[in-house]
Amino acid sequence: MVSTYFSYNYISHHLKQSLTRVEQQADIAKEAAYYKANIGKVKTVDDFMKDYRLYHYAMKAYGLEDMAYAKAFMKKVLESDLSDGTSFVNKLVDKRYREFAAAFSFNGTEKPVAQSEDQTDEMIGLYTATMKKQVDALTDASNYYSSKIGSITSADDILNDDRLRNYVYSAFGIDESKWTRDTISQVLRSDPSDPNSYVSTTFTSQLSGLNAQLTQAKSDVTATNTKIADYTAQLSQPGADVNQLNIQILVEKYHLETYTKSVSSLSDQIAGIGNLVDLAGAFEFLPDGSLPPGQSAQTAANITLTKQWFDDSKSEVYAAASPLSEALAITQFRTAVVKVNSLQAFVSTPTVYNFALGSVGLDPAKVSKDTIKAVLESDLTDPKSFVYKLKDNRYVELARAFNFDAKGNLTTPLVAQDPAKVLDIAKDYVIAVVRGASTSEQKAVREQAQKDATAYQEAIGGVDSVSELLANRNLINFVLIAKGLDPKKVSTEYLKKIFASDLNNPKSFANTETDPRFAEIASSFNFDSKGNVARLPMMGPQKQTQLRETQANYLQQSLEQQQGDANPGIRLALYFQRKAGEITSAYDILADKALSEVFRTTFNLPDSMAAMPIDQQAKFVDKFMKIKDLSDPAKVEKLLGRFSAMYDIRNSDSVGQAQSPLLNLFQGSGSGLSDSTYLAIAKLRSSPR
Repeated sequence: MVSTYFSYNYISHHLKQSLTRVEQQADIAKEAAYYKANIGKVKTVDDFMKDYRLYHYAMKAYGLEDMAYAKAFMKKVLESDLSDGTSFVNKLVDKRYREFAAAFSFNGTEKPVAQSEDQTDEMIGLYTATMKKQVDALTDASNYYSSKIGSITSADDILNDDRLRNYVYSAFGIDESKWTRDTISQVLRSDPSDPNSYVSTTFTSQLSGLNAQLTQAKSDVTATNTKIADYTAQLSQPGADVNQLNIQILVEKYHLETYTKSVSSLSDQIAGIGNLVDLAGAFEFLPDGSLPPGQSAQTAANITLTKQWFDDSKSEVYAAASPLSEALAITQFRTAVVKVNSLQAFVSTPTVYNFALGSVGLDPAKVSKDTIKAVLESDLTDPKSFVYKLKDNRYVELARAFNFDAKGNLTTPLVAQDPAKVLDIAKDYVIAVVRGASTSEQKAVREQAQKDATAYQEAIGGVDSVSELLANRNLINFVLIAKGLDPKKVSTEYLKKIFASDLNNPKSFANTETDPRFAEIASSFNFDSKGNVARLPMMGPQKQTQLRETQANYLQQSLEQQQGDANPGIRLALYFQRKAGEITSAYDILADKALSEVFRTTFNLPDSMAAMPIDQQAKFVDKFMKIKDLSDPAKVEKLLGRFSAMYDIRNSDSVGQAQSPLLNLFQGSGSGLSDSTYLAIAKLRSSPR
């Protein structure tokens, strides 16, 4: 009979090959294919549990086969809110249940939304920054004008300086698309008090005629309204010709529309001429565009007036940036955005639409809604999509801030890492750091680790690409420590190769590395083939990363079970190897029958030790084993080498038997405990330590 020591060491050193052999077994491959093909059809917990093959596949993947019968219990597990410390699953001692719940999204918190909370917070921050930036830009423009206007020597000096020209145009309401540069140049060189100047002969001379037309147009509007009112009153009189009156009313309404447009057009023309006259009067240029000797381009009074008119022209910007207006806009946005359930709803909700466009510096009045729809329906992973053709990063920012698919429906967010995975990594980091600290240091170390975890959670939401992630060594080190790796021994160049690997290809760089943790790190992030952040792909109740983890777990469980059928000691060793990274204290070992058995066997301790008080047992664990060593794969392997040798000595008669009593360590139904007792144990809270 092949020894446990030899078998375990062979499997441990050839784990990938062993898993590949299991994966290629006909029954295993068949179940894996079925799961992958059908999990995407599941919409509810009940759908999931009604499909025997899907449900049992997943239960086996997380080592919960013996609890498959307890569907009511497992339903409560799957519907638990992992972020709520008081939820059902978070009250259970056995960590397998939380791992199982974390592999699915049944509790409603993963429902697609137009914006995640992080996206909303980011957009609000962007809005505040944009408002400040716009006000700062106006202040900067005024300062620039003040610093330059004194050195101006000709009208062309103003028109040739983009910043000065734009400032003057804004202050005097000049529409650059309407008036040519030559026209404005001649206006600047005009004296409005001179009836022979350009501005007087070309524009001021029109005012009397335009005012007369405006007076007539206003009179026509009044007369037409009177006629419509008179015809409308006649409709109710006995013997009225209703059809004829309605026709007359329609004719007069047509006239009213024409006259009203005339009033608006004439008013604009008169105001425009007034602006040009004001512009001419605000400067001291001679007809040739030069200045009289010793004369500045503007008097002090006119400089002050120009700056005042500029500020008046930007009143909406100043108003929007005021603390009260900004606070109101943010409150309205927060309230309204959670109700947006489609792209059409987005463009039809002004408090959301205007806020969102304003946040990225776009003017809702100058951009068509059709353009915005096309932007938000763009595929950000496709460089040929519409949003990139605009060659304006503001549109890209807008598209990234919302979650709409090509049809305008809600989809998953664009994030580097799933929020649930972020929480898992943060938790693992705290565990890893605290585990390496001495008892006296643990409180302080835990507090700092939790601060680090909060910083990670805040920072990872802003990562847009692999290159950005790898450039932030603090983030990378955090993840490496969480996975039990020493950051000093892992180079950025090596990680580039890991992240560039195709995780679906078993022959890729990441998948052929000896340490599988690097492939696990890469799979925990959500980047596309070009290294850019991508939307989280969903397959029913699972994201792609969750599906991959479930299938990997199923293979691992199948390998352990198959090895356990021939030799339970190998299963014990593989199980301990898999769980070692999660052990944070002696109590984690003592709470798990299989882990306890490995510990006692390794150090040749009697089974009667299990009857001792738990605190006394914990002292034995700490005496024989350094918990922090369990984060080092090499030390774990050395420990399990000793275990397998000791196991052969202690179980020489049972090694190779088809039904070893040690299998009861993994099978709840074979221990003599009732099902109700198992449920009671599962529901126990962790005792304070």
